[in-house]
Amino acid sequence: MKKLYFTPGPSQLYFTVEEHLKSAIKNDIGSISHRSKAFEAIFSQCVSNIKALLNLPEGYHVFFTASATEIWERIGQNLIERESFHFVNGSFSSKFQSIVNNLNKSGLGKTVEEGQIVDVEKVLIPETSELIAITFNETSTGVMHEMEDVRKIRNAFPDQLIALDVVSIAPGVPIDFSLVDTTYFSVQKCFGLPAGLGVWIVNDRCIEKSQQLLNKGMSIGSYHSLPELEAKAKSNQTPETPNVFNMYLLSKVTEDMLLKGTQQIHIETNYKHAAIQHTVNESPFLSHFVEAEKNRSKTTAVINCTNPTKVMNALAAKGLIIGSGYGKFKASQVRIANFPTHSKEQIEMLSDVILSLNI
Repeated sequence: MKKLYFTPGPSQLYFTVEEHLKSAIKNDIGSISHRSKAFEAIFSQCVSNIKALLNLPEGYHVFFTASATEIWERIGQNLIERESFHFVNGSFSSKFQSIVNNLNKSGLGKTVEEGQIVDVEKVLIPETSELIAITFNETSTGVMHEMEDVRKIRNAFPDQLIALDVVSIAPGVPIDFSLVDTTYFSVQKCFGLPAGLGVWIVNDRCIEKSQQLLNKGMSIGSYHSLPELEAKAKSNQTPETPNVFNMYLLSKVTEDMLLKGTQQIHIETNYKHAAIQHTVNESPFLSHFVEAEKNRSKTTAVINCTNPTKVMNALAAKGLIIGSGYGKFKASQVRIANFPTHSKEQIEMLSDVILSLNI
């Protein structure tokens, strides 16, 4: 039985990946040198596609790491001298804050209960914080900020760096990246690829801040510091031997997404999100975890469930794999991904099966 994965990452591979895998094998992508012209072409195309797909402004750079988790540490090393401030509304935003503190820097923050977001109108952010970290879409709790929240923080703190976590939402919804200085994601969620590649986007202000810290004699990391990444990127290369195979796949999938069009991706995300919301509303054994409808994630639905194991097993028997709740919510919730690879028909089928279950 062929399975469909609605898990929040790793998730279902993008529907064109199989053909791209065949092409990669045929063209020996797994064997080429990362110092070759062939790799430089892959790097260049990948960067160009990401910039176009996310509509990045001029002066933004695209670098590659092993994961989004690594990027938390690189941000802490390169962009924070003493202090940052974190909006904490779930496990992943909390982990970023912890990493900064583990680097012996002051990771301040405002923590709210799971299922809620930090109220930008009420939060008190010290002027001494050099960087403000916002998780746009918290994968563990399914809570999502509105773009207007980011805009308000930008207007109130024009001199601070803003880091935006878009790991489980880009390119599913429109995001104005001109409002932030650095953003990042990994490819095993919305981009529908195997895990093992992080994408770190920074603007010129970030490059300057990293160089300032280096000039002060501070440690900003080694091979994946911003100066090292930027120096190699100028030649369409990376400091280390990277995940060439996944970069190739990312260049191809982003090309497919551009052909489809970002507006169409956003329209389909909204349609599928509405279908999932309807399913929760109609089901006798499901309920919304995030009370505020405007803050319910459009790509990662986190849902209260009276018997998650029974529901997941019943769906798995039909080849439909959904995610369990995260951490302490494992026994009381399920999570359903709504990524660009998931078609409207697949989400509708999942909805129909869920509503037919007798739990």
